[in-house]
Amino acid sequence: MFILLRSPCLKIDWINIRTLVCIGGALSFLLVTVPLTSADPDPFDNNPVIATVDGKPILMDDIENPRIHELRVQLHQLQLQALRGKIIQEFAGAHPKWTGGKLRPVTQADVVAFYENTPSVREMGSLKKMQSQIRSYLERIAQSADADKKYQAALASGWAKVLLTLPNDFKVVAPVGTAALWFTKNASNSRKVFVLEFSDFQCPFCKRVQSTLDKLRKRYGRDVQFGYRHFPLPFHKEAQTLAEATECARDQGRFWQLQKLFYKDPLPTIKPKVLDYAKKAGVANMQEFKKCWESEKYRVKVLADYDDGSRLGIQATPGFVIGSYDKEKSTITGETFSGALSEAQFGRLIAKYLTQAQASSAQ
Repeated sequence: MFILLRSPCLKIDWINIRTLVCIGGALSFLLVTVPLTSADPDPFDNNPVIATVDGKPILMDDIENPRIHELRVQLHQLQLQALRGKIIQEFAGAHPKWTGGKLRPVTQADVVAFYENTPSVREMGSLKKMQSQIRSYLERIAQSADADKKYQAALASGWAKVLLTLPNDFKVVAPVGTAALWFTKNASNSRKVFVLEFSDFQCPFCKRVQSTLDKLRKRYGRDVQFGYRHFPLPFHKEAQTLAEATECARDQGRFWQLQKLFYKDPLPTIKPKVLDYAKKAGVANMQEFKKCWESEKYRVKVLADYDDGSRLGIQATPGFVIGSYDKEKSTITGETFSGALSEAQFGRLIAKYLTQAQASSAQ
């Protein structure tokens, strides 16, 4: 059984539902922090000395780049998941009274309720067809919840302490470059945070995240700038030319209007509709637009966006850079990530940088 997740556009966009429990467990595990005491062993060092040159140490952080950092975070999550299982195993053997009892069995009513309340599952087939996969999934969810309960008990009782820590933060300094800005350049200087999107018009996850970004722009309109740069993936045949078309519309002040129409179209290929959409977007001089688009005037610019994104560590679409905004230098200092995150997930990241901006202003 497969479910489409909020994943970025990669060569594989689907993931087996049975992996959801592992992913959820790993992510929830990241929330746990345990204070150390003087009796504890030395904490795990995530920035060790990895070489010396003439006696001068080279640290792990000295060779960090966006791709290495992304892989280190993924490795860290796998290590935490494995450690969580080991702690539960040891705890169960040493403290059986904490870990006894049977799980409540998944009932047919549970299966029916899940099916009726999950549209994406209903689209895959009838209840009769899907019920065995649903039951298996719910059982795994229950097992994961039970394991987490035991794990939390081990921590709360002081029997277990976690010394493994996240890799150190890695910040990129990203040029805003020729990004299309949601708010005009003359807009308020109060915007100290920037959300820069790298997207592909034929990526379904880029399409999906647009409604979330619309909500964020309304919610953070006074404090956050939003921008758009192109990242047309090579295997999406129309992505490059559609990106060029929006740049031609930008010449006439209609970039965002055409961008929105492209993403709203339900079909994966829309090149034959470009001129109609340009007219609908309010492009005044259609002859000039057509000449611009057909001559590939902005081909080099779109490819430059792609190259800049790659240098920043963007690996898939939608890709984002979010961080502190220096309007004078036209740079963003922050972090990169990929995927169609939820509004709440975006909100937590934005709140982090808004808090940093407020603290910096208060100094």
